[in-house]
Amino acid sequence: MNNHRTAQIAQIVEKRRPLAEKISRVEDNLRSLAQALRTLQDHRDRLLDSVEDLAIVGHLQDVDFWKIQVEIARELEATAKLKARFSRDTLNIGVVGRARQGKSRLLQSLTGLTASEIPDGDRQHCTGVLSTIYHNPTLETHGEVFFHSERSFLDEAIAPYYDQLQLGPAPQSLDDFARQSLPPLPRDLYGAQTGAKHEHLRRYHTHLDQYRTLLQQPSPRRISQGEIREYVAQDTPDGQRVFFNYLAVRQVKIVCTFPNGDVGTIALVDMPGLGDTGIGDEVRLIETLGHEVDFVLFVRMPKSSGDYWADVDVKLYDTAAAALTELPIALWSMMILNQTSAGSGNGDNGKNCQDLAETMAEKHLEVVKTLTVNCADSVAVNEQILEGVLEYLMAKITELDRQYAAACQDRLLHLRDRLAAELVKARQVMGQAAQRESEFPLFLRLFDALWNNLTSGLEGFLRGLFHQREAEDLEFKKQVQIAITNCRQDPGIPTLEEIETRRDRVGGYPNAYYQYLNEIRAHLSQHFLTLDDGLKQAIERVKSRVADVLIEQGRLGNLTPVRGSEFLGVMAELLPEDLQKLKLGFRILDEFNLSYRGLIQHRIRQQLDGLNPDKTGLKLSNQGVSASEVLGNLKTLHAEAVYNCETALEDLLVEPNQAAFAIVEEFVDRVLRVEGVKTEWQIFLEQVRSEVWQDEFDRLGSRDRLRREWFAAVDTVEAGNQLELMQFLPGNRG
Repeated sequence: MNNHRTAQIAQIVEKRRPLAEKISRVEDNLRSLAQALRTLQDHRDRLLDSVEDLAIVGHLQDVDFWKIQVEIARELEATAKLKARFSRDTLNIGVVGRARQGKSRLLQSLTGLTASEIPDGDRQHCTGVLSTIYHNPTLETHGEVFFHSERSFLDEAIAPYYDQLQLGPAPQSLDDFARQSLPPLPRDLYGAQTGAKHEHLRRYHTHLDQYRTLLQQPSPRRISQGEIREYVAQDTPDGQRVFFNYLAVRQVKIVCTFPNGDVGTIALVDMPGLGDTGIGDEVRLIETLGHEVDFVLFVRMPKSSGDYWADVDVKLYDTAAAALTELPIALWSMMILNQTSAGSGNGDNGKNCQDLAETMAEKHLEVVKTLTVNCADSVAVNEQILEGVLEYLMAKITELDRQYAAACQDRLLHLRDRLAAELVKARQVMGQAAQRESEFPLFLRLFDALWNNLTSGLEGFLRGLFHQREAEDLEFKKQVQIAITNCRQDPGIPTLEEIETRRDRVGGYPNAYYQYLNEIRAHLSQHFLTLDDGLKQAIERVKSRVADVLIEQGRLGNLTPVRGSEFLGVMAELLPEDLQKLKLGFRILDEFNLSYRGLIQHRIRQQLDGLNPDKTGLKLSNQGVSASEVLGNLKTLHAEAVYNCETALEDLLVEPNQAAFAIVEEFVDRVLRVEGVKTEWQIFLEQVRSEVWQDEFDRLGSRDRLRREWFAAVDTVEAGNQLELMQFLPGNRG
């Protein structure tokens, strides 16, 4: 038994699960995003009905959410397939072929089952149900039957016939289906194929009483090995069509022991042979391959009298290829040419197998490999087909998974980009084409009052920063004190015993000494990394206080629910591009930050030279070196470094206040003092006057309310369109 391969298959299955969980989260977000877009679309339609300004109408009509919603629906289908693939407990091999090509014989050879469980026959199409066969040597052979519900039976099995054969409205209940006569086939649809399909529907109708009770049965139902055929087959082993249970069955799972015991967690998916007259077979094939199958075996048995690749073969290949457009089926399929002998019912078809193999390229039937094997020969099937498939899966399945997932991920990221572009246009709808109202004189009076309050608030805050700019930042000082305390309490200096051990390992006290210098320096420097948070917090506090002035004195709080320093970034986005001076001021303040690496790190590193083996001035004595000397030197150098760092940092304690004053003064210059900026404030506030002065402009009524709801709806969509919510693979885009 190949235990290594069994373990490798189990490992592949297990490694898929975390990705399935990430895909599930992206899938949930897509559903929420679709609902948010529907809400935004409703707002758009209501605005179009209520707004008279042609400029606004034009901008609204230019925003296209419909195509995005269609794309999201497609991507939800795609992610469902992807999640199903990575959620399975097995690697699944699907067996596909037209009726009477040897597909069932192949499955019998692979699984050790017989015609009693996997029906075969030369006279008619005998398999009627999708079956998945699992290898489990610890259990006796049995089946699990999953029945249609009444609703799924009517929608999935019956309604497609009424639709395709133009028979009128499909029945809405089983009673309707049983009571009503089967509608005749329209005269303009008469033909052999449509007639056969109509007869297939008649079989459902005529024999309803023989399987109807199963549609009310719970699923799954466990059945014994001897009962399997009567739930999956249309006929008895001798060809009598007396079984009708399969008409009520959606799928069957069969558990047995495969002849090849080292297949591990592999399952075989047996799809009913195509070529019968059942409507919906091709749709079910695509759905099954897309959701349930990792690799496909196409089965074709050439006639001994002569054969060729017919259109139906090419169509079957194309149908299977359509199951996963992200992954070419040429990378996950094999063609099995079923070779029969002279004594078989088909005769010796060896030459025709060779002919079909040689002409596959002409028909563009591209597969990983083409094998000519007698499907009834269990030894040959397991040694050539199964071994070949398993070896290929072990070598390629991880790369195939990655390629498939990457294709889906790339589409989602492109979808995100297109939606982001539409949201930019959506945000500009109201900002660039706001309707002027007759209350303009009121606006001017309100603006003058706001301008006085805003300038007073910002100038007063700036004066306070000016008076503090030479003072130490107490919060930052506290962070520095904590860092220095940590340096002293956690010096990273070894004990005498550790020095002795290191000396023995590296061959001498000097070697140990120099190693410890590097280690202590690295340990010491990491304590100062926490200062980065202190610097950022200092600037964040100043930004938040500026935001408070803008919200309170500037009355801008109603433009967004966002508060704190993030308010500045939102404002920078809300401001139209044509208000360049004002927009620049907000961007400068929003993007400003202090960092440890930019302001302090290089100064700290200068104080650590004493802990550098190449720069230290405290060397070990030439003779009589001991662990005590090493320890004493390390403590001395560490203490000197900490002291030097503390001294250097004392000179920087005013830096946060100085930086705060400088950036706020720059902001005030940009938004209050530069020529023409007051006019830009006036333009902007006139556009958003109903939000800024809600009470004063309340009579603007429903249109303004719709505009506020519009921005809120845009915010909701934008929140769901963030990169991290649309990404399940790392590294696609940073």
